[in-house]
Amino acid sequence: MQAKPPANRATKAAQPRMSFAVAMAELEAAGTAQAVKTYRRHGVTGACFGVSFATLKEMTKRIDVDHELALALWNSGNFDARNLAVKIVDPHRMDEADLDRWASEASQAIGCGTYVAGLAAEGPYGLSRARAWLASKDHAQVLVGWSLVGQLAARDESLPDAFFLERLAEIERGIHRAENAVRYGMNNALIGIGDRNPTLRDAALAAAGRIGRVEVDHGDTACKTPVAVASIAKAWAHAEAKGFSSPAAQERQRDLPRRRC
Repeated sequence: MQAKPPANRATKAAQPRMSFAVAMAELEAAGTAQAVKTYRRHGVTGACFGVSFATLKEMTKRIDVDHELALALWNSGNFDARNLAVKIVDPHRMDEADLDRWASEASQAIGCGTYVAGLAAEGPYGLSRARAWLASKDHAQVLVGWSLVGQLAARDESLPDAFFLERLAEIERGIHRAENAVRYGMNNALIGIGDRNPTLRDAALAAAGRIGRVEVDHGDTACKTPVAVASIAKAWAHAEAKGFSSPAAQERQRDLPRRRC
C-alpha cells in the first residue's frame, strides 16, 4: 500500500508589526500616577505615562526589533516611548547624525541616556561618538559620552588601553570641578574602565585613590554614588569566582543592558 504523503502543516503566520498608535495606546494604558511621581522625583520632565520597566521589557520581547517604530516613538518626545524606542531600535541603522540627536535629546533620568550610549557602543560609531560627545558644548551629549566610555570599556575589545588611560587622566583632573550629573557619569566611567582588564584595574584604582570621595547630589531619591574602589574590587571578585577573566568579559556574556532592564 502506498504511504500517504505527510499532511501539509499550516505555516505560522508572522507576527504583525505593532503600529505607532497601538504602541502609544498600550504605553498610556500601562502607566500609573505613582510611577509618574517617582520618575519626576528622579528628574524626568516632559510627557510621561509612568510605565514600569517590567512592562517595557515585556513589550520589547513582543516587538523585538522595529527600527521604524523606534524612530516614531523617539520622535514623540514621550519619556516612556523613548525608553521603549532604545530597546527596539536597530543600532546598525543609526548613523552619526541620529546618534548625536538622540544623545542631545535623551533624558538623563532613569536609564534613557545610558541606553543611547549603549546603542553607540553596539554600532560602528562608538569611538567617534565618545570623542565627539566628551568634547561637545552640549551638556546632554557630555553626559551620554561618559556613559559611552563605560560601555566601550565593557564591550569593545578592539580599543587600546591608551584610550582609557587618557579618560582616566581626564576624570582625575576634572571630576571634582564637573557639574553634578557629570561627576556621577565620570565616576561610573572610572568604575567601567577599572572592570576592563588587570592593567586598567590597577590604573583605575590608583586614580580613584587620588580622587577620593566623589560627592553627588541625588535630590529626593534613594540613589547613592558608588565608591569606585569598593565597586571595582567587588566586580572583580564576582567575575573571578564565576570563572571570567574580568568583569568586562562577564558582562559581554549577558544580554545587552538596554534590552535586559
